[in-house]
Amino acid sequence: MSFIKTIFSKNPLGIIFYSRKFISGENKIDYQKRFIKFEIPNGSKVLDVGSGGEPFPYANFLIDRFPGKTQHRYNKLKTMNLPFSNGSVEDLPYKSKVFDFVYCAHVLEHVEDPVKACEEIMRVGKKGYIEVPTKTSDIIFNFARLKHFHKWHISKVGNTLVFIEYSGEERRDTGDQELFYMAHSKFSNPIRKLYRANKDLFTNMFLWDDLFYYYVFDKNGNLTSTNSKTNL
Repeated sequence: MSFIKTIFSKNPLGIIFYSRKFISGENKIDYQKRFIKFEIPNGSKVLDVGSGGEPFPYANFLIDRFPGKTQHRYNKLKTMNLPFSNGSVEDLPYKSKVFDFVYCAHVLEHVEDPVKACEEIMRVGKKGYIEVPTKTSDIIFNFARLKHFHKWHISKVGNTLVFIEYSGEERRDTGDQELFYMAHSKFSNPIRKLYRANKDLFTNMFLWDDLFYYYVFDKNGNLTSTNSKTNL
């Protein structure tokens, strides 16, 4: 069975198995509930922006830019028979403040214009949740090397998101894919345990109410935009 990879560890059997063939990640809602308390009253209008193949369970409206196959999503689009729109987070086809809650997970790292995306999310929603991978995640799992994939690494500081455009040097191939397969293996192993227990170090989970702030830096370190009234 050539697809089986092995690593040695200090366990009773002396060996841990993981597989490149059998990949098994947690559903987003499963780990989110360990770190985030979603307080969404019954009857709320909830929009999932970039709903993809795993829509937010509390959502009753969905929108996605890519209804067909795309490199930005590993699974097929699911609409769950909910109202669905084909559109971009940078130009949402909804009236202002029409949604009680806007959920947007693993979308903003891909966008061309984070200012438009953030402003649109705040325009259509009263509050919401944003989730993006950390730079740690992109580097360890060797995602930064992928062309036309993640344009930004994003940090969370209080009620502020800091967008920094990836530079060419940061986009290099680290030459290792095994940590990804170990962390997402169907079989338990120390890397998967570490990853799941500390998901908040690999994923920024961000609740906002009324508004949030953002800073956008280009790959040369220049501040190109902010909605904060506080000067750097």
